[in-house]
Amino acid sequence: MKFASFWHDTAVPFAHGQSGPVEGKVDVAIIGAGFTGLNAALKLAREGVRVAVLEARHVGAGASGRNGGHLNNGIAHGYADAKAHLGSERAHALYRAYDRSIDLIEEIVREEGIACDFRRSGKLKMASKPSHIAGLRANFDLIHREVDPQTRWLDRDELRAEIRSDKVHAGMLYEKSAMMHMGRFVNGLAEAAHRRGALIWEDAAVTGRQKTARGWSLRTPRGTIEADRVIAATDGYSGMVKGAPLGHFRRRIIPVGSFIVATRPLTAAEIAATMPGDRTYVTSLNIGNYFRLSPDRRLIFGGRARFSATSDQSSDAKSGAILRRSMANLFPQLGDVPIDYCWGGLVGMTKDRFPRAGEADGLIYSMGYSGHGAQMSTLMGQVLADLAMGRGDTNPLHGLDWPAIPAHSGRPWFLPVVGLWFALKDRLS
Repeated sequence: MKFASFWHDTAVPFAHGQSGPVEGKVDVAIIGAGFTGLNAALKLAREGVRVAVLEARHVGAGASGRNGGHLNNGIAHGYADAKAHLGSERAHALYRAYDRSIDLIEEIVREEGIACDFRRSGKLKMASKPSHIAGLRANFDLIHREVDPQTRWLDRDELRAEIRSDKVHAGMLYEKSAMMHMGRFVNGLAEAAHRRGALIWEDAAVTGRQKTARGWSLRTPRGTIEADRVIAATDGYSGMVKGAPLGHFRRRIIPVGSFIVATRPLTAAEIAATMPGDRTYVTSLNIGNYFRLSPDRRLIFGGRARFSATSDQSSDAKSGAILRRSMANLFPQLGDVPIDYCWGGLVGMTKDRFPRAGEADGLIYSMGYSGHGAQMSTLMGQVLADLAMGRGDTNPLHGLDWPAIPAHSGRPWFLPVVGLWFALKDRLS
């Protein structure tokens, strides 16, 4: 078993990073070479803006190359909750923004010729207990009526054509959802931005920033660069940057580990006996699971597993063992199938689980995707490019308040307690 992201291991790495020192003057500097930062860079470069991307490790090293490979439309924790929290108009706009972001991904893949196995698969959210059916059905009725008629309800008998498990009881199908190979997409984005003139430095963590007469000076171990505007696209990894240049966001972002395993390639018979629908799948538990088939027919199976803000080989191995048991519980027929990959990454959560984007502390930012960043980050990267060019009317999150989390300074000491609370809710629901 490899303790490595399947997406990283099966994609050709970006090969056009700047080899020399970090230096010079640009119009916009971007911290982070994931989906958000690279989409911002691509749009800026297309419009003739001098742009540089500074990445602490390599292109896609963070959440963009460590997720489950889903591009699911819909709001992370329910449209009804969004209406109650944000109001009808903003909740509707936010739902549409997720739809638009998946459309943008499809457009970019086509326009830039990125071979990443993009496919409109549909997403199936499933009731993990009979007691969850009524709530899931109410959410479906509201969404189908108000914002997304391209949804469909499946009762348990209909569900059998999609997934072969006794642990799911009904489902809601989001027909616009998609999937792709995340490693090939993120490296393809970097290649596209490079072709348009963006400068991309890897192994160039931003360790400090200083205000200048015209903008900002950003310090890295490889040198210093000056920029008129700076975009922060670091999400759950904001607290990992040394020297606290992103301290404003560390107090507002909760980094939470999400962990994934991938089996060996399944046979056609094994697929027919588990997931004949070949979609992205999500369960309804608070500590639930998400899964799909890879382009080479592996089962990619993920979840929170453990409420931890650490992702290293030891942490990933512990979480992988939990995921293996969860997979066998859902699909006993795969209980003996070997696991080829095990990895983890950090999700950037906000207290209310709604993303944020705008300007603060001298930085343009978008983060707090709360588990739905793979899809939303493409649109938000382009929004950040607009903000950097003085266009403020494309931000669907404009004006959404984002207070600091009390007693939180970047290290979420409270995660084990949160995990126990959600586990209790799952047992009692």
